[in-house]
Amino acid sequence: MARILCVEDNDDNLYMLHRRLSRAGFEVKVATNGAEAVEWAKNLLPDIIVMDLNLPKLNGWEATRQLKNQPETKHIPIIVLSANTGDQPRERAFAAGCDDFETKPADFDRLVGKIRTLLAAGEKQ
Repeated sequence: MARILCVEDNDDNLYMLHRRLSRAGFEVKVATNGAEAVEWAKNLLPDIIVMDLNLPKLNGWEATRQLKNQPETKHIPIIVLSANTGDQPRERAFAAGCDDFETKPADFDRLVGKIRTLLAAGEKQ
């Protein structure tokens, strides 16, 4: 069972993500801020991370940058899930090192498809 770290500070969004991803067959762990995400990722070594951008303590851009710059976590795919629309947040997220980007409200089937694609790509390496 693939392990996902969901990083989200909104309780309603976090509940929905946790519930739906669990029902889709994933083991879900949660972090509610960017600093916690970096810490948990180093300890849990999840298979994939779903990262919000507007987070307390350490925003999602910086958390992604830190994770991609650490040897023990740089291989973990990160999908940004954000209410920030437009080109600039998307470009900044990819520049920070994210592997994919999805806007809120999430099309859950598309999000799960992206998760499965990134997990399969990691298995082939």
